[in-house]
Amino acid sequence: MTEPVALAETAGVAVGVPWFEIPGWRGEFGVIAGVTGRGDPKAPFDLGLAGTAPIGAVLERWRAIGRAFPGIQGIVVGRQVHGTRVLWHDGVTDLSIREGADGHATRTAGIMLAVSLADCVPVYLVDPVARAVALLHSGWRGTAGRILAAGVAALRAQAGSAPQDLVMHAGVGICGACYEVGTEVASACGRPSAGSPTWLDLRALIAEQAMAEGIRRVSVSTECSAHHRGRFMSHRASGGRDGRMVALLGFPAS
Repeated sequence: MTEPVALAETAGVAVGVPWFEIPGWRGEFGVIAGVTGRGDPKAPFDLGLAGTAPIGAVLERWRAIGRAFPGIQGIVVGRQVHGTRVLWHDGVTDLSIREGADGHATRTAGIMLAVSLADCVPVYLVDPVARAVALLHSGWRGTAGRILAAGVAALRAQAGSAPQDLVMHAGVGICGACYEVGTEVASACGRPSAGSPTWLDLRALIAEQAMAEGIRRVSVSTECSAHHRGRFMSHRASGGRDGRMVALLGFPAS
């Protein structure tokens, strides 16, 4: 059985955007893959479209992402509902906001997939053979509902991807030592416990699901959004006061 490999995201190069990148993926697969960070603590790089930050400032930060990465022709993000719906995209220009989706997939270069985060886990899927990608927002509900399987199914149906060709990374999110949940949440995720509270490691569970899907190359971030609030945003650790980061994945257009 394939064992997950722990990876710590490293600060990448993105002018004007606090940015942490999955090590090696740009060179090996030709993809942009990572997550925005907190940035200046006095003026956090909040990308939440439904938060309390002034919408003009938020939209300017989204535009800064487009300027920071050459080859981006459009960015697509969903109004997330903690579900398992994954949308396929062929043509996206500018910033496209879709309703009721927690996952996105494409094989079109120039489309940047995005999911917003502040503890939930971004799941990155790359098929280097079919040159297709999927990006998923996986909190406990998405993990329990197996949004990962939905992402794999979308890549198989639209790009002909074989699970053994896929590479998966479970990115920056809250770690098991910080994520206290009730027994009903643990049980829904297949982790029954004798009492409450209990601690839930979503990324370990996502890695198990990936291997069960037949994905042979699996990695897991060692960064915790709650532990490392100087770099990232955490809804739980901030008592709901933090904004949102954004995970990004896509092949830039040449």
